[in-house]
Amino acid sequence: MKESLPGNKTISHYRILHQLGAGGMGEVYLAQDTRLDRKVAIKFLPAELAADERATRRLIREAQAAAALDHSNICSIYEVGEEDGLSFIVMQYIEGASLASRITAKALGLREALDIAVQIADALAEAHSRSLIHRDIKPQNIMITVRGQVKVLDFGLAKVVRERDMLESEVATQGLVTEPGMIVGTVPYMSPEQVKGEPLDARSDIFSFGAVLYEMVTGHQPFASENAAATISAILVHEPAPLARYSREAPAELERIVTKALAKDREERYQTAKDAAIDLRKLNQRIEIEAELQRSKEPEGTGGLSVATIAREVLTETAGEPATPTAETAAARSTSSAEYLITEIRRHKKGLSIALAAFVITLAAIAYFLLVRGGQPKTIDSLAVLPFLNASTDPDTEYLSDGITESLINSLSQLPNLKVMSRNSIFRYKGRESDAQAAARELNVRAVLTGRVVRHSDALMISVELVDALDNSHIWGDQYVRKFEDILRVQREIAREVSEKLQVRLTGLYKERLRDHQTENTEAYQLYLKGRYYANKYSTDAIKKSIEFYEQAIKTDPKYALAYAGLAESYFEASVVYLRHDEAFQKARLAALKALQLDETLAEAHTSLALVNMNYDWDWPEAEKHCKRAIELKPGYAWAHDWYGIYLGWTGHLDEAKAELKQAQDLDPLSLPINTDLAGMYFWARQYDQAIELYRKTLDLDPTFTPALGYLGWCYEQ
Repeated sequence: MKESLPGNKTISHYRILHQLGAGGMGEVYLAQDTRLDRKVAIKFLPAELAADERATRRLIREAQAAAALDHSNICSIYEVGEEDGLSFIVMQYIEGASLASRITAKALGLREALDIAVQIADALAEAHSRSLIHRDIKPQNIMITVRGQVKVLDFGLAKVVRERDMLESEVATQGLVTEPGMIVGTVPYMSPEQVKGEPLDARSDIFSFGAVLYEMVTGHQPFASENAAATISAILVHEPAPLARYSREAPAELERIVTKALAKDREERYQTAKDAAIDLRKLNQRIEIEAELQRSKEPEGTGGLSVATIAREVLTETAGEPATPTAETAAARSTSSAEYLITEIRRHKKGLSIALAAFVITLAAIAYFLLVRGGQPKTIDSLAVLPFLNASTDPDTEYLSDGITESLINSLSQLPNLKVMSRNSIFRYKGRESDAQAAARELNVRAVLTGRVVRHSDALMISVELVDALDNSHIWGDQYVRKFEDILRVQREIAREVSEKLQVRLTGLYKERLRDHQTENTEAYQLYLKGRYYANKYSTDAIKKSIEFYEQAIKTDPKYALAYAGLAESYFEASVVYLRHDEAFQKARLAALKALQLDETLAEAHTSLALVNMNYDWDWPEAEKHCKRAIELKPGYAWAHDWYGIYLGWTGHLDEAKAELKQAQDLDPLSLPINTDLAGMYFWARQYDQAIELYRKTLDLDPTFTPALGYLGWCYEQ
């Protein structure tokens, strides 16, 4: 466009109000949509682009693809049109400021920068899932609304303009000089493959995103030099200065994330924007938890009050036995971090069996050592809860020790920034004599929790020990002897005692992460544990028994959502071994839907419903929705990652499928099905050497595992 449009000029049914900005991509105006009575932004394309019929057709195709994106962090495209020789795109008008202006004003703190980065990554993940690459991610193309919501602009437009004049005109390289009203150019944010003119994929956007993240945190562009040529050279050859040079508050984990995003070799970068978003969310959660713990640190004079001391006193008092406070508990009763963590967890664990009471205290102690001590050199970020030993004379109580182990795994896996090994890998150690260090090496974890369970009549004793596998040192341990039927009264009293204080001192995120989905009915909980015990044996008779126990648990407590989710899983297994396919899946669907009706935040129920969607309904959008929701609710749930990986593979996204299944494998490295599923993706991608390696690893764990044997044979036939 040679001249700016005058105000009040009408194009189609849009009345031009005034210009918002201009640059190599065209001119942007605020306009009034006279039909729908709303403000919109209209981008008029450069005249030379409008005169190119082929480029115009390509623009329309790209804009149509971008218009199909429906995501809260992507600016909506309403229309593509042409009038009086002017080609234009009508977009959502966003009231707010560009990320570029926020960076220039030095108005971003670390937490806000991370929140913005997560939203940008989410937008990219959505676009990439629909095979749409942005190619021009930069602060000028990112808007922040007055409510803090990110909106990414110009999806698809960059390809049309850059294909015409990439590096051949001043437009593409002049971005190092800012002129009034102009949009800053692209070079400082280009990936190495982009400046070399190579074919691009989604990982180019991830590099640009890394450059934007770097600039948000430091206020400096990672590769900016005196001119465009020098900047391109820096992108290709040099590494950016460490974040710590400009920002003392930037944690080491953020340095790792940025470094990975800015890797010169695209194979070494994040392979998907979703992976980057997951790491950023975990970091954000860790920072919030650390801030919360910092606010609740023990005041001077508490003398390092032990968690076990408080736990024993609280349980003794609430069991109806008067307790004589020690000097240390009297001094710290209202403010210690240990009590704060115990009471938080107790508030969320109402109504479990006595076994659960003991493991709640265990959970509090682990949280104290793994999180409060996290800022010290001896940081622990990974844990294996080895199968608790049933030391009872009655073998029928085996379900109790297994249930305590599994409940601990489920609860701890919800804590942010703590990797907890999943059940399948853990229970390969059941019945084996394996020391903590050996198990930790095999599972690649730092800490190991072991325990013993003894039940005699209505009495129960649980012993636990937490060990640092790095040097085999004892971190914490204790022994609990309680009456079996006392649990409900004990937990209610503790909850009443501390609920008011917890509402003030704990953030919503922390409460959500420690949330429990158990029943308040002790009998129903025992029946559920028996259902889990038999469900994990996978034989026909065992699956039938698991269904019986789940149904009894539901009859005892009709609002027990977790029992419905377990029932859905067992019906899915039943479809494989004895029950007619359609009957099994119909029953699984009803159970999963009932679980979600009772508790929408139950990750296991979302996964069960996804299984029905994939294996019976062939409803891919619903399957994807429930897989994603399960992962969002419980990032440490290996089976949610596994089934989402299978979904991605079945829908033709093999690279993303492999990435998702690798996350499942990381959480459950000794799982036969997960290793086989990952190998299967390599097989379908025709990467037979990698597939063979994984199938062999699986067969090393169990030489009789039929699926791995069959696929291994197919690999050798290729």
